[in-house]
Amino acid sequence: MAENGISKSAGFFARRRWVLWALGAIIMVALLASFASRDDSVPVIAATVSRSTIRSVISTNGKVEPVQNFEAHAPLGTNVESVLVKEGDHVKQGQLLVELDAAAARSQAAQALAQVRAAEADIKAVEQGGTHEELLTLQAQLVKAHADYDAAQHNLDSLKRLQQSGAASPGEVRAAQDQLDTAAAEVKLLESKQKERYSSPEIARVEAQQSQAQSAYSAAEDVLSQLVIRAPFDGVVYALPVKRGAYVNPGDLVLQEADLSKVLVRAFVDEPDVARLAPGEKIEVTWDAMPGRVWSGAVSAIPAAVKLHGTRNVGETTCIVSNEDFKLLPNINVGVTVVTAQHENALTVPREALRQDDSMPYVYEIVNNVLQHRNVQISISNLTQAEITGGIAENARVALGSTNSKPLREGLSVKVTH
Repeated sequence: MAENGISKSAGFFARRRWVLWALGAIIMVALLASFASRDDSVPVIAATVSRSTIRSVISTNGKVEPVQNFEAHAPLGTNVESVLVKEGDHVKQGQLLVELDAAAARSQAAQALAQVRAAEADIKAVEQGGTHEELLTLQAQLVKAHADYDAAQHNLDSLKRLQQSGAASPGEVRAAQDQLDTAAAEVKLLESKQKERYSSPEIARVEAQQSQAQSAYSAAEDVLSQLVIRAPFDGVVYALPVKRGAYVNPGDLVLQEADLSKVLVRAFVDEPDVARLAPGEKIEVTWDAMPGRVWSGAVSAIPAAVKLHGTRNVGETTCIVSNEDFKLLPNINVGVTVVTAQHENALTVPREALRQDDSMPYVYEIVNNVLQHRNVQISISNLTQAEITGGIAENARVALGSTNSKPLREGLSVKVTH
């Protein structure tokens, strides 16, 4: 029975041998077809040369400052008497904002005014030759001196006539002459005092005293005016670090007000980019607190010097930005984009398509799935795009890079995957 079973099995495989040969042939054909269809092309990412708007920009940071700013500081140590506004208030020109205690300042102003009045009196006395009492005394002395002179002259004339008749001696005549000379000298002295009583140094001292007194009074008045703080223009109170009843030291900040309808943005441009700045270039300002919002301005000042800002060497450029809704606040940090060039409808390629060979830029154009080296001329570029001004046509396909890290070269067969 067993031998009979083995015989039947061998007969089965003998009869089916052609099936095995056929199966082997099919597998062989499939393997040959697989090898025949194998593709050695390098997979690449490609892009199309197309037209778009391209911009060359400088991206940096900046700070917002008021264009028109007012700071009130305490002129002396005193108390805050009243605070009539709060931070964020819109105020009108002339509006009373804060009052500081002015008692001590008023006392100083009164003393200074008294010194001014005394100095004015001294100046008037100098101009008139003395005080009213001194002038009356001098006038009386001058009248008496003239009377003494007339009496001495009359006495001398009489003695001279008597001497001719022998009734008066020569000694009496000489004595009378001496008396007349003395009276004349007294008249001359008093008349000189009446005309030029004060010497030049005395006049200079009095004038200096007047100037000093006037300066002290002006300073006292200025202090008084600073103790009553009013808005110098329409604006917004954006800093108010004091409260009613608090004590402030000389120089302490009391209040800051600004017209925030327009603000100044000060941008810090790194040294290598400073030469790209020009007046009138467009500036775009962004603030992280308001994503998607862009404020526009233009370069209004070119850096005159480069200086250290933190760890960077920067030039500072400024622009004025309209801020009608008062969203941009003083002292905030903002992002700044300076548009140094912008070309509309420009022929562009992705920046990664560009390569450099002996200072000549080129791209690899894909022609019939083969890379062709094309030297190109470029204009402006940014981080993502470059403008092509010659060397390749619009709608041409260019290779950006391979997906398997193989290097690209002239004549390489490629297969576009993206």
